[in-house]
Amino acid sequence: MTPALLAITLILGVTLCYIAVCAASPFGNCRKCNGWGFAMKTDRKGRMKRGKDCRRCKATGKRIRIGRWLYNRWARIYRAGTAD
Repeated sequence: MTPALLAITLILGVTLCYIAVCAASPFGNCRKCNGWGFAMKTDRKGRMKRGKDCRRCKATGKRIRIGRWLYNRWARIYRAGTAD
């Protein structure tokens, strides 16, 4: 196998796996709050307590994956273009 064919096969495999992940689980954890939906902070005694709600995910703790966002955008444009 040539290195170019191996690289193409590897890239195709990673792409297909990512498509499967986006189809099975379109939402991932928010990167800012790690899926908690709020920030953690410490009080004066050093104990952890709940902070403010996460503004990025609006306190849901979830975000839409890039691949799913692109698919939703493509599907919306396709439906709008083929509507009677």
